[in-house]
Order: sequence, then C-alpha cells, then structure tokens
Amino acid sequence: MTTPSPENPDNSPSIERARQLRDELWFHNERYYNDDAPVISDGQYDALMQELRELEAAHPECRAANSPTQMVGGSASDRFPQVEHPIPMLSLANAFNREDLEAWHRRVTDLLDGQRFRMVAELKIDGLAVRLVYRNGKFVLGATRGNGQTGEDVTENLRQVRSIPHTLTGDYPLVLEARGEVYLPLESFRRMNEERERNGEPLYANPRNTGAGTIRQLDPEVVRDRNMEIWTYSLNDTGESQLPAGHWDALTALESWGFRVNERNRIFDTVDEVCAYYDEMLGRRHDWEYEADGLVVKVESISQQNALGFAGREPRWAIAYKFPAERANTRLLDIVINVGRTGSLNPQAILEPVVVSGATVQHASLHNEEDIHRKDVRIGDLVEIERAGDVIPHVIGHVSVPGEERGPAFRMPENCPECKTTVVKEVGDAMHRCPNSACPAQFFESLKHFVSRGAMDMDGLGERWCRILIDRGLVSDVSHVYNLTAEQLIELDRMGDKLATRILTNIKASKRRPLARILFALGILHVGAEVAELLAGRYASIDELSRATVEDLTEIDGIGPRIAESIVSYFATERNQQTIAGLRDAGVQLWQELAPVDETAQPWKGQTFVITGTLSSMTRREAEGKVKALGATTTSSVSRKTNWLVAGESAGSKLESAERLGVPVLDEEHLLALLSSPDSIFIEDAAGRGPETASPTLI
Repeated sequence: MTTPSPENPDNSPSIERARQLRDELWFHNERYYNDDAPVISDGQYDALMQELRELEAAHPECRAANSPTQMVGGSASDRFPQVEHPIPMLSLANAFNREDLEAWHRRVTDLLDGQRFRMVAELKIDGLAVRLVYRNGKFVLGATRGNGQTGEDVTENLRQVRSIPHTLTGDYPLVLEARGEVYLPLESFRRMNEERERNGEPLYANPRNTGAGTIRQLDPEVVRDRNMEIWTYSLNDTGESQLPAGHWDALTALESWGFRVNERNRIFDTVDEVCAYYDEMLGRRHDWEYEADGLVVKVESISQQNALGFAGREPRWAIAYKFPAERANTRLLDIVINVGRTGSLNPQAILEPVVVSGATVQHASLHNEEDIHRKDVRIGDLVEIERAGDVIPHVIGHVSVPGEERGPAFRMPENCPECKTTVVKEVGDAMHRCPNSACPAQFFESLKHFVSRGAMDMDGLGERWCRILIDRGLVSDVSHVYNLTAEQLIELDRMGDKLATRILTNIKASKRRPLARILFALGILHVGAEVAELLAGRYASIDELSRATVEDLTEIDGIGPRIAESIVSYFATERNQQTIAGLRDAGVQLWQELAPVDETAQPWKGQTFVITGTLSSMTRREAEGKVKALGATTTSSVSRKTNWLVAGESAGSKLESAERLGVPVLDEEHLLALLSSPDSIFIEDAAGRGPETASPTLI
C-alpha cells in the first residue's frame, strides 16, 4: 500500500499524473526558454501541455497555482538586469487543425455577443519574443519576455540587430512600445555550423535556440557578428498616446516609423479565408530564410480585443494555428544507450539516414524503455519519425509491413554500458539508472551541466572542452575546474590565449553565483532550477541544507518525499561531500545572506491563502508574493486548514470547495483593502472562532 504524500494526500492517480506533467513541463520550459536547449519537439511539448489542460479541466482538484498552464514558461536570468513588463508578455493558445480554429472562432463570436470581426493572420516566427521601448523616437529599452511579467534588459545586444531602428521616422508617438520576434536567419545558422564543423566543435541544434542564446550573450559584438534580424508584430497602448483603432493599421503605422513588418501578413473576414492562407503558407514553409511554425490569428479590432480580455496566461483574442510536424519513414538500425548525469540510461535510435524538414536525420530520441514498448518499436523495424522546430527528432512508432518478420522486443541492459555496474529502476521512476556516482559517463554529463549557462555559467567551457579536460586528466571532479591554470589551458590544441583568458575569467566570476544556481549546478536528482530556488529560500548555506532531514524538507511547500529523500541521499554520499569541500577550498561562496525576518512585519504569519480565478489588478503570482511578504503561506488546493480563499473572476471549483468547507472568501476588492491595512484585519468574530472560520472584518 502506498503512503499518501503531502503532494497527493488522497493518493489519486489523476493528481499524481498532473504533478508528473507539471514537473516535466517545467523541466522542458527551463531547457527551452532559459537554456535555449530543448530536448523534445514542439509537438511533444504541446501534447504534454494539452494532456495537463484536459486533466485539470476534468479534475479541478489537480490544478495547482504553479501549473505551467497558468504561466509563461521562462524566467528572467540574473546575468542581466531584470525589467518588469507593465503589460504582460503572454503566450498563446494553440490550434492544431481546422476544427480547433473554428472552435476558437465560435468562442470569440459568443463572447462578442454575435458581433462580426475581422482577423489578421501573421506567420508565427520561431525566435525570441522581445519588447522594444522608444521615448521621443529614441530606442531606450529592449527586454526579453522572461516569465511574462519580468524579463531581461538586453538593450545593448538588441542595438546590434540591424533591423531594429535606433531612431524612428515620421509622425511617431512620444512614448512607444512595440513587440517582435528576433531570429537567426537560416543562412547565418548554416554558416556558423559549417565553421564549427571545420573546427571540430559540436554543431548547434537549431536556429531558434542559437538565436535566443545569442541575444543573451554578455558580449554585444557576438550579436552583431551573427546578423540577427527581427519581425515586429504589435504596438502596445502605453496610455500616453492615441494609437490606431485596429491591429492592421497599427502594423502599417509601425512600418511607417521604421520597423520591419512581415510582408506576408494578411487580413481576412472568414475562417475559410484563414484556412486557405494557412494551406498556402504550409506549402511554402521552406521557401523563407527564417523558420515559422504556423500562423498567429488575431482579432483585428483593438476595442474587441479589449472586450475579450485574457484567460489565464493567454489572450482570448488570438490563437496560434500550428503547422504539423514533418514526418518520414526509415529503418531503425540499432538502439544505443547513453548515460546521463543523474545515471539515467537514455536509449537513442540509430536510423537509416532520411531527409526530414530539409535536414538529414540519423538519430532520434526514444526516452525510456516504457516509451519503446508503448510504441512497440524494435531493431530492424520500419519506423515513422517526426522532426518539428529543428530539434532532436523522435520516433512515433513502427510501420507495419505485411509478411515482415520482426525482431525481439527491446530490453534495457542489466549493467551500465560505461562502468558495468548493475542497473536499478526504482518504483515510480520511468528511468533505469546506473547507481555508481563515479561512472565516467555520468561525470562527463555532470561537468557539462555544472559549467552550463543555467548553472555556474562558465562561458567558453563547452562540451568539447569538457571532454578534453577529462581525457587529459585535468578534471575528475566538478570542483577541479577552479584549479585550472592558464598554462594548462594554453597547452591544449586549438586553445588560444584569448579563449583561455575568457574561460578563466568566467570560472572566477562563477564563484559568486547565487546559492540557488549552485544547488542546481550540483545536479542533485529531482532538483531542477525551481526546486533549487525553494531550497535557497529556506536555507542560508549548503552546510545548513546538508543537515536537513526528510521531515524538514517536506515542510517546504512544493517539495515532496521523493525530492526530499533524493536531497538527503545526495549529502549522505562521501563523493558528494568531497565535491562540496573542493568547492569551498576553491573559494566558491556556498552561503548567502538571508534578510532577517522581522516578525512585526509579518502580521499574517500562520495564515494560509488559496488564490484562484483571474485578478484584474495583478497576476495570481503577484498576489501570492504580496501575501507571502506579510508572512502568510499559499497553497494550490482548498482544505479545512485553509484560512482564506481569494476568488477572482472564474474562480471555479475552489470557490465551491471553500463554501462547502466554510472557508472565508475574499474578492479582489477585499484583498486590496486588507493589503493596504495588514495589521488590522484578523479579528475574532463574536463567537471567538478566530481567523480559521471568521468572516473578514475591516477596521
């Protein structure tokens, strides 16, 4: 019998699946938005997101405040100053076929009480969304989308993009905010990979992520040298100028002021016209010098857009009509096993070369043994593969050939292919793992992760150099990178003085990374960037964290027994303790200064809030931050321990649960009033029931 956990008190399969999907989607968000290194295709990601949406709709108890369905995927990097977006940069709902588009059109028509509306169709450029701010015609700020609320200030890098005007022309507003998609042209991408191939360096995976990584380079010259471009796609109302009444006229105005607007934008009256245009663009998707993965269809009238508003993280007035991923059939020649940094055994398909989306494919992802059995693919089979967005292709399934004899079903090896240690597979884990932390394959992957941008960010020390350092015996523990000298690096083939200096400078700078980044860099099983932030919010140092028990860790909202046990196990391992000692001896700052808790500034300490629905004055995440700042905690589900439910528009099942359990309900107006007077709100009612059951009372 399985013991219920704090993450899943009822032991519900639906709740557990929703949690798994959230974890997986946040992992892929981190790889896509922040690391610019996705490991699955857009189609696979969309399928996971759709499964979570349907699960949350059918089982409201599965919803969580931190669900990726409610948020934009990325986060702002601390490599650049952070910028708040006055108007959030949100993501779009997806349509995958004509039926989806027609359903969106019907919803919009119903919400507009039957009003007719025109639609603008634009190519959905596969790049990096940015916000551009101009004052008195001068470019003053450029920022990435980040998490939709907060982005990175990359102004100097965006100044190097030749199609972003530094000074506007014509009769422009005094204050202007435009948005667009920065991208790496395909020719530039091909040229970069040809050069890397000549130098024996690993090739970049795809233009989208290479371009996004370029904009996040600390050296603006890199951006200029790579010939980045932009298509501008919207003009936002800052409230300081009179803007066009329609999106089509706004695009025309942007072009007149000097912005680059895609000549393939079109305006239509009917769904039939949009679908015909979609078919035309789908047939020409390889004709352009940039990547597009569908159309964005928008309601043209700005007043109608404003009336439609938003649903969660998505505008109701726009939808992404995605192109299908391209597929092909080929032979599965072999299945090889790669060992990851956490010991996971990752099967990879070796394919008979086939051209998909204009590229020759010879390898594809197979995820795990369960995935292989579910798809029923075997060595020697004719298989269907899919490649979308130029990321790693994946196998869809086997193609039946009448009369063809098939090979045996695939089985994971009993021993690690690298170190021959007996493989283990824990209950509830989809992956087989090598438990030997000294496995050489694990160390290579661990070192790559440790030096990567999302972790310790040792720019210049990429995969090729990690392999060389290990092969030369210069690094056998991640802490050893701090012992490298200029003399050692310069002796390496193709390592010049300039690159050696750059690597050593970045290694030195990494000693002062935030504690959350260090925890993420260590590669603790189940500790991604989000969990690392939770741990850094509770513990002031690695030493303090290393003494925590499973019980201590599971008290942190968002950390369940599986993650807690993994953390405790990590610090109990002698090899890991040696790594931490090595980092400490090298001068890496393994602690942080937590601001002292002022109890008088936390009048809501001990109170538990659930915030649901849509708020007009702030996002749910902002509201949670405000109540947490006053000492309260927030959870994603309503129970008898909940003190207050804040119900915004379309609150749904959580409001019903609160009413059934007698939990006091606050509307947005009440919440704002309480936030403005935090010391005087929790007053026992006449029955002396206290805040757990009292109705909110204002003084």
